[in-house]
Amino acid sequence: MTQREDDPRRRVPRTDAVLALPRLAEAERALGRALVRSAVVAAQERARAGEIHPEQVAEQAVAALPETAASLRPVVNATGVVIHTNLGRAPLSAAALAALAAAGRATDVEFDLETGRRAARGRGALAALAEAVPAAGAVHVVNNNAAALLLAALTLAPGKEIVLSRGEMVEIGDGFRLPELLASTGARLREIGTTNRTSLRDYTEALGPETGFVLKVHPSNFRITGFTSTVEVAELAGLGVPLVVDIGSGLLAPHPSLPGEPDATSTLRAGADLVTASGDKLLGGPQAGLLLGDAGLVERLRRHPAARALRVDKLTFAALEATLRGPRPPVARALAVRPEELRARAERLAAQVGQAEAVECTAAVGGGGAPGVELPSVAVSVPESWAGRLRTGRPPVVGRVERGRCLLDLRTVDPEDDELLLVAMRRCSS
Repeated sequence: MTQREDDPRRRVPRTDAVLALPRLAEAERALGRALVRSAVVAAQERARAGEIHPEQVAEQAVAALPETAASLRPVVNATGVVIHTNLGRAPLSAAALAALAAAGRATDVEFDLETGRRAARGRGALAALAEAVPAAGAVHVVNNNAAALLLAALTLAPGKEIVLSRGEMVEIGDGFRLPELLASTGARLREIGTTNRTSLRDYTEALGPETGFVLKVHPSNFRITGFTSTVEVAELAGLGVPLVVDIGSGLLAPHPSLPGEPDATSTLRAGADLVTASGDKLLGGPQAGLLLGDAGLVERLRRHPAARALRVDKLTFAALEATLRGPRPPVARALAVRPEELRARAERLAAQVGQAEAVECTAAVGGGGAPGVELPSVAVSVPESWAGRLRTGRPPVVGRVERGRCLLDLRTVDPEDDELLLVAMRRCSS
């Protein structure tokens, strides 16, 4: 079918003409030709379908371009869940982000600039971790906490038994279960006790020549209450076999707001031989598995052949070191902020947007840490119908819906993002 002379589709600009425009040419240098061209083609199709005027093709193509060449989009976390797994867990500090940018270039990750010889990989980050947990005889880092447990089982219990309470046989997310992870190494699980009660006698009766180690797992994403009993780390420390304790959330020292959450320092001082933890939860750093404990055990794990497959890259080392040495990361700030500060921010924002009001609410730690701990918070309450529009805005703002309202919980919103939040709410109200 031929187009009439006055058909507006004849005015749709050619692809090469649009790509040559300064704005698109600049975007091509930053994002690559394929990505920019696809945005132009999509805008042209919208013009041919009559959704936009042909003169708007370049404008709409620019508007559709992402900020980076990656598909991940920055999100304002207003859910009230401090460590939100679906939103990437711990947001990194400015110091960690700067370290990532530097590490993305050629670096001295395995090179001694003074001697001109090869150097220990990740030495700066490992030194920072050792300084943060002086109770550890040695430290090592792998790519996540599951990898830390995997390496412990491969090294300490090949063909042997791992003694584990039934009440600590947790599912770690996305259908992955701790018992299955450990069994995949060839070790055998020796289940003891019951779901709600395990005694010291259960442990002592299970020990024998086939025991590789005793594993104690903190049930960091659920709680069992009522008629329960567990065995403390100090009681298990003298059983004559290695004691591995998975504390889960990565707290390195006691935290005043989280009195029931185990930390690496206290656990080691109580007698654990090896502690495993996550780096991207309460520590507030990048995804990593932390191994801390007896120097001899840590060295055995470090030299196991599988350690090579589980090692982290220079980006992780850089972000981890900056998290440990730099200013408080966002997770620490979110846990420490006072409700009155949140109230002042919420009232200021709500006063500038119609249909919005400041309301008290409760936030959560999240990320499989501190289950049941409630954090007093304050949110900006807006109509429920705004929730979808906020999520699909630019940048996306993710809140939570409660009782017919969308709550934008400020405990998890960096104060520097308040203006972004204000613009997003005004866009919905107009």
